[in-house]
Amino acid sequence: MSLKGLMIDVQGTLIDDIDKRPIDGAVETLSALKEGGVPFVLVTNNTKRESEDFKEFLRGSGFSFDDNQYLDPLMVLESSLPPSSVAAYGTKHFLELLQKRGYTLDYKSPEAVLVSVKDDYCSDEFAAMIEALLSGARLVGMHETSLYAKNGRRYPGVGAILKMLSFATGRDYFVVGKPSDKFYAEALKMLQRMEPDTGWKDVTVISDDLAGDLKGARRMGMRTALVLSGKVKSLQEAGELCREWKPDLVAQNIGEWFKSYEEGAA
Repeated sequence: MSLKGLMIDVQGTLIDDIDKRPIDGAVETLSALKEGGVPFVLVTNNTKRESEDFKEFLRGSGFSFDDNQYLDPLMVLESSLPPSSVAAYGTKHFLELLQKRGYTLDYKSPEAVLVSVKDDYCSDEFAAMIEALLSGARLVGMHETSLYAKNGRRYPGVGAILKMLSFATGRDYFVVGKPSDKFYAEALKMLQRMEPDTGWKDVTVISDDLAGDLKGARRMGMRTALVLSGKVKSLQEAGELCREWKPDLVAQNIGEWFKSYEEGAA
């Protein structure tokens, strides 16, 4: 079975959420895809490291890919939200990355509230976000993950926080990374440089995030493969989403997905 294009998640799909080591079969799968000439792009919601640093970390972990096979929200942030005054929430390093890019941290009268991942959000921060939004600031998410997994625990993801704030204030929000149409469209352009006639229906997205990655991919007409090596441990855990729809393929990990691909089932 031939594949025109793959979009492959990283955290929870290629590397473990606990110790950041490669998941069983992940390094071998990426090497086999590259050697076999299968077009793929790593689509990660990384916002904790500079893009170049994270790429080098992945390569140092054994993953083989080219620069034109990697995309994260930091690479498209300025086209979605030009440098401006933002009330930004995330890790200390994420805030430093923003300032390097020309954004001004402003928690009194920001133009936008910018939400990223961290595991220690508190009620006072949510209250400050709500006040800023009710005063006219835009609500922006670096991505829309359903869950944030760290050190064996699962926290509300950026998507869950965005929906809470939207419900509380009546404000809509937009998303920079996955699963925004704009982000996926940029990833598709990268695939089309490798295989020019690739369309949405030709692409399979492989991810551990059913709500945050795969639901959006399905909406755009892409095929979906859920791996149970990260945020979601079973379809039963996924709850209501799996009553509404199911991914095209479910595998324990990306190595098992690759076996299905070799057998013509993926």
